[in-house]
Amino acid sequence: MMAEGELAEKTADMTLQVANGPILYTSEKEGHEDGDGTITKPFKSVLQALQHAEGDAHQPVIMVDSKAEGERFEKIAKAQLKKATKLYQQEKRKSEEREKKEAEKAQQREKNLEDARNITIKPDESLPVAKQIKIRDTTDCREQRVKIFGWVHRLRRQGKNLMFVVLRDGTGFLQCVLTDILCHTYEALVLSTEATVCLYGVVKAVPEGKSAPGGHEMAVDYWELVGESPAGGVDNLVNEESAIDTQLDNRHIMLRGETLAKILRMRSVVTHCFREHYFDRGYVELTPPCMVQTQVEGGSTLFKFNYFGEDAFLTQSSQLYLETAIPALGDVFCIAESYRAEQSRTRRHLAETFDLLIYLGTRPESCNIVAIYCQAINQVLKSHIPCSFCTDLSLRPRPVHKACRLRFLSTALFSRLISSINSETFTLKIRVNDIPEMPERKMTDQINEPILLCRFPVEIKSFYMQKCDDDRRLTESVDLLMPGVGEIIGGSMRMWKYDELIEGYKREGIDPAPYFWYTDQRKYGSCPHGGYGLGLERFLTWLLNRQHIRDVCFYPRFVGRCQP
Repeated sequence: MMAEGELAEKTADMTLQVANGPILYTSEKEGHEDGDGTITKPFKSVLQALQHAEGDAHQPVIMVDSKAEGERFEKIAKAQLKKATKLYQQEKRKSEEREKKEAEKAQQREKNLEDARNITIKPDESLPVAKQIKIRDTTDCREQRVKIFGWVHRLRRQGKNLMFVVLRDGTGFLQCVLTDILCHTYEALVLSTEATVCLYGVVKAVPEGKSAPGGHEMAVDYWELVGESPAGGVDNLVNEESAIDTQLDNRHIMLRGETLAKILRMRSVVTHCFREHYFDRGYVELTPPCMVQTQVEGGSTLFKFNYFGEDAFLTQSSQLYLETAIPALGDVFCIAESYRAEQSRTRRHLAETFDLLIYLGTRPESCNIVAIYCQAINQVLKSHIPCSFCTDLSLRPRPVHKACRLRFLSTALFSRLISSINSETFTLKIRVNDIPEMPERKMTDQINEPILLCRFPVEIKSFYMQKCDDDRRLTESVDLLMPGVGEIIGGSMRMWKYDELIEGYKREGIDPAPYFWYTDQRKYGSCPHGGYGLGLERFLTWLLNRQHIRDVCFYPRFVGRCQP
C-alpha cells in the first residue's frame, strides 16, 4: 500500500495540476538536459521548463529544489519565476532575431544565385589560343596563355570580386586568381573544394613580397566548371584530425591530401630507383605467381582458398620461384606482393606487403646488402624529387654506420646486450628463439644506427637456408635492422645440395612432393647461390620517418581491414 506521505504528495500534486495547470519539475542537482519535467526525470533548469510549456493554455506550476531539509521539491518563488521568465523572453527574442537574420541571408543568397544564373562568361576570342599543359610545366610556360584542368585544392573568397583558387592536378599546385565577372557566375558562387575545373589564363611570377606554389600564379581570363563538389568539399567527410578508422574508411578521399599524396609519390620514386639500380647491373625483372600450392615461411600464416577444387594459397614469398630462373637468366629480381595471415597488430606488420626480392648465382655477402641499401638512398636523393619535398616529409636517409661490426654473443648475454648496448660495437647470436619485437625495437632504438645480424640458428630459420661450414647449428643468414622499424632486409645462402634439402623438408615436417620443381634445381646442375628480400613498406616507414607502416601504403591491409 502507498505510504501516507506519498499519498499526501500525490494528492497535492493532483490538486495543483487541476487548479493551475501542468506541474513541471526542475532540479539543478538531479536534472537532465534531456529531461521531460516529471518527478523521476526533472529538467535541469527553469528555462527548460518554460520552453517546454510554451503554447500551453494554462501556466505550469514549476517545482524547484527545496531548501527545507527532508523535502525534494518546492514551488518556485514568484521573484525567481519572474527573473527566469524575463531571461527566457530575452533568449526567445534573440533566437527569433537570429532565425530572422538567417532567413534573410538564405533569401538573399537564393536571390543572388538566381541572379547569377543569368550571368554568363565567354572566352575572349582576341586572346591567343591557350596551350593545354600540366601544372608541372608552368615554370616553362610563364607569360604564355595556358589551359589547365584540375581539382580545387583550396578556395578563398575576398569580397565579391576576388577569388583565389589553389589548383591541383596530380603534378603540382598552382595559385589562380579570378576577378570581377568571373566571380559572379552561378558556378563561382557554388564552387567548393574538390570540384574539377578548367582554367584559362597567363602564368606570371607573383608580385614581390608575395608567395605562392612555384613562385607564380595564373591570372584567369576564363574558366569552366567540369565536375561539382558538395558544399564544404570533403572536409565534412574526413580530414587529418579524424579518427584513424574514419580515415581508413575514407582512404580514397585521404589520398587527395598533400601528405599522403607525397608519400605515395615518394614510394613510386623509391621503387623506380631500386629498379634502375638492378637494371643498370644487368639483372632481369620477373613476375612470379601469387597463387601457389607451397609454403615458404611456415604453414600457420597461409591464406587458403579453393583453386578449381584444389587447395591453394596466396604466396608468402616469391623467392623460391626466383631461384628457378637463375640457370636461365642469371641474376634476377622482382617487386611483388607477399601475404601473411598472422594476427599481428603492431605498427610494422601488414597482411599484404610488397617485397623486393633479389637472387644471385653467387654469394650475397653482407657488404653487398649494405651497398644496395646505401646506393638506393643515394639514387633517391638524386632523383627528380625536389629537396623541399623531402623536408616536408622529414626524410631521414643516412648511410650505414662505418663502425658496424659483426660479432657474436651467447643467448645468456642477450639481456645484458639490451641494457648496455654500445653503438660502436654490437653483436648478437640467438641460439633458441627468434628476437621478439620489443627487445629488437629496444636494441635498434638504443643503438640508433643500422644493425647487421647474421648466422641465425637453424631452428628458427626456413628449411632452405644453408648451414654454416664451421658450425652446422647456424645458417649462413643475415638481417638488416633499422631504428624504429626493425628488420627491413633478410637474406641467406640457399641449400644447393639435394640431400641437404631433403633433410630440410624432413626437419620441418614438409611433404616434398609439391616442391618437385624446387627440388629439381638440386638435381640438374646446382651451384651455390643465395638471395635476399627487402620489405618495401618497412624501408619507406624508416626512410620517411613515419610512425606506422600503414602510412606508406596505398590501401593498407591488416587484421580487420580489407576495404575500401
